[in-house]
Amino acid sequence: MSASSKLPPFDPADPLGIDDLLDPEDLAIRSTVREWASDRVVPHVAEWYEKGELPGIREIARELGEIGALGMSLDGYGCAGASAVQYGLACLELEAADSGIRSLVSVQGSLAMYAIHRFGSEAQKQEWLPRMASGEVIGCFGLTEPDHGSDPASMRTYAKKDGSDWVLNGRKMWITNGSVAGVAVVWAQTDDGIRGFVVPTDSAGFSAPEIKHKLSLRASVTSELVLDDVRLPADAVLPEVVGLKGPLSCLSHARYGIVWGAMGAARSCFEAAVDYSKSREQFGRPIGGFQLTQAKLADMALELHKGILLAHHLGRRMDAGRLRPEQVSFGKLNNVREAIDICRTARTILGANGISLEYPVMRHATNLESVLTYEGTVEMHQLVLGKALTGLDAFR
Repeated sequence: MSASSKLPPFDPADPLGIDDLLDPEDLAIRSTVREWASDRVVPHVAEWYEKGELPGIREIARELGEIGALGMSLDGYGCAGASAVQYGLACLELEAADSGIRSLVSVQGSLAMYAIHRFGSEAQKQEWLPRMASGEVIGCFGLTEPDHGSDPASMRTYAKKDGSDWVLNGRKMWITNGSVAGVAVVWAQTDDGIRGFVVPTDSAGFSAPEIKHKLSLRASVTSELVLDDVRLPADAVLPEVVGLKGPLSCLSHARYGIVWGAMGAARSCFEAAVDYSKSREQFGRPIGGFQLTQAKLADMALELHKGILLAHHLGRRMDAGRLRPEQVSFGKLNNVREAIDICRTARTILGANGISLEYPVMRHATNLESVLTYEGTVEMHQLVLGKALTGLDAFR
């Protein structure tokens, strides 16, 4: 028997055999999330996107809690305690359905819950995390401001002591989940440095008007947060961190999920292009049989599966406690950029049909324009890597 006869067959859906890196629990989690997204999101998301709404978001959050997708990489307090790779696989499957759904999960688990889990008091953890893990309470994360996105150190939101209380004033912008959240983790300047606050959204002076007229992430709730003399008790502050390392560490955790999620959007577009190329005929035969189309598909497959392999590598490093923020920047910069290119190439294969919501391509492409910018623009990640490579700081 020749050596080649012992080889497994080539799998077009997994050309590098990356699934060999997964154990049965990994595969089961991926299957659960993929099945939920296929049943609950995919049949409806084009309509949600066209209308610019995410109806039933609270029900969706509870369903995500039931399958263990909220705060899934955190331990205790009702969280699943999944590995970083398992969380990444979930992000990929969710974003293959829509970036807005993955954003809901990322903001809930990797930002709001992660901040409380890592920097909160035991009382804060007990009060909020179990209800957030179940989806009973939706959370949001207030860092970005109207005039300060990439420069959070210049934020104007301020928390001032008044007796034993804190009084918060300021505005936050582009906040996912804001108008449906029951709790907001808000970062503010104080006399002692930047601090995080756990803010119940029914607090007097807190409001979250929804942002309309978006052309991206339309099947997602995006809001402004307005804090007008919001009075909080002394124990509302996150006690275990002072300074930008708090919110930045949360962002690094969320960016890791994006590394995986972007490949989900790319996979959806790639699969649509492959299917279309085999059924669409021009000049008497399927367009998938033409050399130019096959060249496009080959290049798309290369970048898609290299990106998934990179995500796996970073996930293994996170599980081993060895993942550096610069490496997360490496993954976010590469995978989102390549995902956008895959979507655009898929659009060319679908031709005029590529702009139709009957196919997922244009929806993913426009969503990824937001993903490219949020949680660190291209330029910020380039400068993070530039500083790491040269030892020279070009931020200022």
